[in-house]
Amino acid sequence: MIIAIGVDLIELHRIQKILASSSGPRFLERTYAPGELAYCLAKKNPVPSLAARFAAKEAFQKTWPVSHGWTDVWVELNGVKPELRFAPDLQAAILERGYKAHLSLSHTLENAVATVILEQR
Repeated sequence: MIIAIGVDLIELHRIQKILASSSGPRFLERTYAPGELAYCLAKKNPVPSLAARFAAKEAFQKTWPVSHGWTDVWVELNGVKPELRFAPDLQAAILERGYKAHLSLSHTLENAVATVILEQR
């Protein structure tokens, strides 16, 4: 049964602007998990991947009833499929409720989007 659906859309230029500013390194450190940064920053243009992951964090928050930190939710690839991963306390709460989070990411030259479906099994 679907419990919640969250969608977030972000313009790539917003992430690019932050990265070009003096607060760019702090933004990256506070927003992304180390694995996300390693994956995104290895790309020729990391902005679309960073934006999609930012959107994924926002989309998940729209499905979850309690606030959490930026690095409490991150994206990992399972082969080519993106999946959400969670900090231990959040993971325990998800498992306790019998939930599973499904994620879809996409981007264009101008925008990135993420959709999260929270399912109760």
